[in-house]
Amino acid sequence: MAKLSKNRKKVLGDIDRSIAYPLKEAAELIKKNSFPKFDESVDLAVRLGVDPRKANQMVRGVVTLPHGTGKSVKVLVLCTPDKEEEAKAGGADYIGLDDYVEKIKNGWTDFDVVITMPSVMPKVGPLGKVLGPRGLMPNPKTGTVTMEIEKAVKDIKAGKIDFKVDKYGIIHASVGKVSFEKEKIADNAKEVLQTIIKLKPASAKGTYMRSAYISSTMGPSLKIDTKSVT
Repeated sequence: MAKLSKNRKKVLGDIDRSIAYPLKEAAELIKKNSFPKFDESVDLAVRLGVDPRKANQMVRGVVTLPHGTGKSVKVLVLCTPDKEEEAKAGGADYIGLDDYVEKIKNGWTDFDVVITMPSVMPKVGPLGKVLGPRGLMPNPKTGTVTMEIEKAVKDIKAGKIDFKVDKYGIIHASVGKVSFEKEKIADNAKEVLQTIIKLKPASAKGTYMRSAYISSTMGPSLKIDTKSVT
């Protein structure tokens, strides 16, 4: 049997996996039990009582985290020349069109978000084979296909994220870093959870939010008492 490390023993002593924790207490325990030398991400995993195979039960949305993600997000704007200054004002990392379209076709994906405009979609559409599997394809529903380029870039840089239920009925979302104050982690997580609750499909039957867990990259996963976020 493998010997438990000192840190592992501490985690097992601090956490009771048989209970669901109020969100703020869970955030405090995540911070308390983080031991790696890097700033871990804090993530949510929410299991929903929906059937993602049915279009009327697909849960997808966007939310702006009150305290940001804590991550440096690289934004690519694919736009016409008349919108380039607007993209620069928003703080985009890469701006252009044809040259970047060719780079992406050749496999370049050194960015986290793509923002574009409706008139450019005929050129962006064929990039779906590269962008789609990576979750990078622009979509009007997430605000990444828009004429308000500057606002879209600023929103992303400020902590706007999008989420989508996967084929197993689970939503994954990053809600900050372990270095955040516990209140900020809890605020960000609460914003995501409340948004998911608001998006409950009318066709969903039974218990909608079946479970919610919060964890750090290398740390324990804690069950959240969903009543603490309503």
